[in-house]
Amino acid sequence: MLLDGKVAIVTGGGQGIGKRYCRGLSDEGAQVVVVDIAEEAARQTAAEIGGLAVRADISDEGSVREMVSRAKQAYGKVDILVNNAALFTETLPRRDFDRIPAADWERVLQVNVIGTWLCCSAVAPLFREQRSGVIVNISSNTIYHGSKGFMHYVTSKAAVWGMTHCLANELGDYGVRVNTIAPGLTSSEHVRERYDADYLASRSQARLFKREQLPEDLVGTLVFLCSDRSAFMTGQTISVDGGTILH
Repeated sequence: MLLDGKVAIVTGGGQGIGKRYCRGLSDEGAQVVVVDIAEEAARQTAAEIGGLAVRADISDEGSVREMVSRAKQAYGKVDILVNNAALFTETLPRRDFDRIPAADWERVLQVNVIGTWLCCSAVAPLFREQRSGVIVNISSNTIYHGSKGFMHYVTSKAAVWGMTHCLANELGDYGVRVNTIAPGLTSSEHVRERYDADYLASRSQARLFKREQLPEDLVGTLVFLCSDRSAFMTGQTISVDGGTILH
């Protein structure tokens, strides 16, 4: 197994794509700390894979530090951080950029940007001490082409993209790898609830691979970036979107 003996924290791991990330890492031998603001969802996922459930609000510094403390207390270390928790387009109303309330901007940036930074900051002392570690940030392929009606979301995901470069520079001397996955629109249960079949079909036709993107399509890339198979990669962004964006 590619991740045997590793300990991974997955934020937003109780539901949606995050749940599939947790299963994929567990299947490769990792002990997974399933973190979600929805405590019952985290517990259910953790029970299914034999992991540890932790309720945490990534926008709250104290909650994030408690998350890392509980992971270390349970398993003695942390090897991997997957920053998946975020406010996604399927949870946000579509609005013209100049009609997005300032409060909505603040909430999206607080969770998607500051929350990601808080999680990285909380694991950084452990990673520096052990001189190893992996951070995988989940961005979005909308950073390359934009998305009408979701400027605050796209901006936040572009910030995560830039954050990856800075983190890779700051943590490289400690052997810590930091990379980004930029998924396309993925047919999680939340996406299917928000968008109708015709819209999803139209998105499929925009890809080189003419089908819906599924959560399972992201797992292989995540496992690769978390494993020693990518031991000489850092500061990189991998788009997983069926050929929607070519760069």
